[in-house]
This record gives sequence, structure tokens and C-alpha cells, in this order.
Amino acid sequence: MSLRATARVNLAAIERNVSRLRLAEGVQLCAVVKADAYGHGAVPVARAALRGGAARLAVAAAEEAAELRAAGLDARLLIMGALSAEELPTALAAGAELTAWSDAFVDAVAASASQPVRMHVKLDTGMGRLGTRDAREALGVAERIAAGAPALELAGLMTHFATADTDPEFLEHQLRSFEPLVAEFRRRWPGIAVHAANSAATLRAPDSHFDFVRCGIAIYGCDPMNDDPALRGLEPALELRSYVAAVKRARAGESVGYGRRFVAERETWIATLPIGYGDGVRRALTNNCDVIVDGRRYPLVGTVSMDNITIDLGAEPAARVGQVATVIGRDGDQVQTAEDLANRIGTINYEIVCGISRRVPRAYHRDGEPA
Repeated sequence: MSLRATARVNLAAIERNVSRLRLAEGVQLCAVVKADAYGHGAVPVARAALRGGAARLAVAAAEEAAELRAAGLDARLLIMGALSAEELPTALAAGAELTAWSDAFVDAVAASASQPVRMHVKLDTGMGRLGTRDAREALGVAERIAAGAPALELAGLMTHFATADTDPEFLEHQLRSFEPLVAEFRRRWPGIAVHAANSAATLRAPDSHFDFVRCGIAIYGCDPMNDDPALRGLEPALELRSYVAAVKRARAGESVGYGRRFVAERETWIATLPIGYGDGVRRALTNNCDVIVDGRRYPLVGTVSMDNITIDLGAEPAARVGQVATVIGRDGDQVQTAEDLANRIGTINYEIVCGISRRVPRAYHRDGEPA
């Protein structure tokens, strides 16, 4: 390790994950690369996803769309989030497809557009966030878009599932609520694209796939149900590593870290790793995590601080200064996943990978070879 911390991202794993999400003939995959591709790096991940077979990209914000376009990516690109008046010019300049659920937004787009804009109408079937709950209003918004041609083009109808990862019954309820409007849209506008499925629904509910699925967490090799990714044939793409910067003895009664949250019960050896919550190692992992060094697991002890964590090497330390320390990833026969960390602290793998800060350089490779 020449750096205090590094997130290594295997772009070949992302390509394979995209190709492993087998879809019925005619169903496309839209790779969701919002939030800097869930902490993996939007531009290299988008390119890898397209190489793996994704037909479209999706983001949440106008600036995210602008970043992809500035990098030369010209695939169809959907902005799924809300856009303010200040953000709209950036979205339009990126040539992104937009999400609409109100007449006011459609009118704002029509007034600002200098080239045709493709728009997707969003029905809220149970998520309770963006979109209209009223199917009649959704139809009205679609009619307004269609009437705005050639400046506006009705491109799609969408919804979003609230419990695809946790509650199949409510997923089914949302799907059944969506289907009548799907039938009406397809009758009136036969060429539109219908989409609803996130990663969990893509894996669990083939009848939710429609024309394309929007996969985020699964393309990164993380399990949308926060379980072992290998059970679904997914390959984690990201590894988070630091190194052993110091090793020192702790005698019985001596403490380690802020607040003395670890006090040695007997003489032991403590290794300090230069990575902390400023890099994305959650403070809630204090005394509640392992780190892998040279194929052996060691408990994280003491409070996670901004720049350092400490691990207990035991009475006869095998780890040495300079050795690689793995927080997420594989070392020898030992593996620790984002799901493992998430389940330790009662959160989800999304938050673990998205939380790796910009202070940590991303190093890209393809199965060990520089990308």
C-alpha cells in the first residue's frame, strides 16, 4: 500500500454483473449510476455497464447527467429526480430524458427547450415520494407532453417499488395498481417505454420488468436484499483497503481511542490503520467489526475516529507494519462484504458503499490488470 486508503473497483466484475442479470428477450437494462455510481465512480462504471450490455443510464440529478456527457457518454440518459428551475438548463444541455408528474413542470420544460426533450410520466403507486398518486392526473400530464410535440416527446411511463427487497406482497399491490395505467398508455401511445423494476424487483418479480429495468445496487455486485451476493450470482466490484501503520503493546488496563471504549483486559498488541469515518468507515462499527490482514481476521477495537482505526492483534502479533488491511473485500480465504458491515450496524449495503468518501482514491482494474 502506497496510499493510506484505496477503494479498488473491478470494472470487469461490473460488466459480468450486468450480463448476469438475465432478462427476457426485448427487455433492456438501464444502469443506475447516481451518487457517483454508488461510490464506485460514475464515468468508469457507466462505461463498464454499457460494455456489459446495459442499453441506458439513469441518474438522480442534473449535474450527474452533465458529468457523464462531459466524459463523452452518449447513451440514453434518464434523470429520475426532481429538477428545480435553476437545474433545468443543465439537464436540458445534457440532452437527458426527464421525469414529470405535473403540468407546471411540463410547461417549464416546454418554455426552456431548444431541442426535443423526451419525458417519462411517473405514477406513485406506493412509494409516497415523487410522482402523482392520481392515474387521471398522470394521463393528463402525458397528454400535455404529447400535445407539446415537436418540442416535447412522451417517452415513457414509470413507477418505483417501495418494498421489493422486503415485502413481496406490497410489491404485488403496487404492480397491480400500475397495470391499468400501463394498458391505457400503451393503447394511446404504443411506442412508449414502461419501466418499474429496481434491482430487487428485477431479481424477484419477472412480471415487473416491462420494457426495461433500472438496476443500481446489483450491478455493483451487492445484494439488494442485504444478503450474501454470491447467493444470487453477484460479484462485489469494490474492495476497501488500508495498511498497518503502527503496532504497539497495550498492557492490561490501558485503553485505545477516544472515550476509552476499549480497555485491554490482558496484555495484547494493537495495530493502527490510517482509515476512519472521514473515509467512510462508520463510527457505529466501533468494537463491532473485523479487519483482514494477511488472511486473518482481527477485531476492530476502540472508537472509530476520523482518520484511524485500531485492531487487536492478540498476544503474539503476526501482522507487521506495512501489510495490507482489508475492510471490504477478500484476503486469502477470508471475505468481508458491504453486507457484512451493514448488518453489523443495522443499515444497508447502499449506505456502506455510498459512504466511502472522496478522500479515498478509486483505483480501477479489470480482474487485477490496470483498466
